[in-house]
Amino acid sequence: MVAHRIIFANEKGGSGKSTSAVHTAVALAVKGHKVAALDLDTRQRTLGRYLDNRAALANRDGLDLPIPTFDTFDPDKGIPIGERMDALAAEADYLIVDTPGRDDDHVRAAIASADTLVTPINDSFVDLDLIGQVDPDSYKIKRPSYYAELVWDARKLRARQDGGTVDWVVLRNRLQHLEARNMRRVAAALGELSKRVGFRVIPGLSERVIYRELFPKGLTLLDLAAIGKEAGLGHVAARGELRELIAGLQLPETAAASAREAEPA
Repeated sequence: MVAHRIIFANEKGGSGKSTSAVHTAVALAVKGHKVAALDLDTRQRTLGRYLDNRAALANRDGLDLPIPTFDTFDPDKGIPIGERMDALAAEADYLIVDTPGRDDDHVRAAIASADTLVTPINDSFVDLDLIGQVDPDSYKIKRPSYYAELVWDARKLRARQDGGTVDWVVLRNRLQHLEARNMRRVAAALGELSKRVGFRVIPGLSERVIYRELFPKGLTLLDLAAIGKEAGLGHVAARGELRELIAGLQLPETAAASAREAEPA
């Protein structure tokens, strides 16, 4: 089995990276895919704690909640990051990796292994500066930033290793809370930079209290029916955002998943 690897990476915190990662993992599991998840943030461990909460709730209340296989990477165990990812990917259709908000060798190895690299950013020039420097007068991109160069190097490494390519996706989170002119300027700068650096831009998740409320139970917006809760307008809108996010990633159907669907019932 060859899992499609989806790496969520951003050196800045507070961009909704872990929230996007865990919702993507659960959304794919809800669709019936075999999903594995690895948290590289040994200290904060947001993705791991989220899925811990989910497993605890399912066991306590007897709920049938799809739960990805998951682990937190511990460098002190002496297992190389590549081996740990390979082991999880061996039994999955999709491997989701959530990285910490810093640059280290483990993060770089994860990015270089990506089939899809997802970089969530808040829709502002503060976060845009992570991947491109903007002229303060014209709001035009002056040059790619350090992180864009890091991804470029990782793509070259991946090409040398196995001839593979990395589909880089920039996820624009928290869109609707910005002044319209600023939103247009950010969109224009992202569009210009995407052509120079080579990434796709898709809409992500809004800033909603709903996401924070669901964390303690490990639930997502796709679990409301399982817990017998009616969806309000906010839930419906947020669930639509999540579905649009998954569609925007344009993930291929893995060979293993296709083979299972072809098996006779």
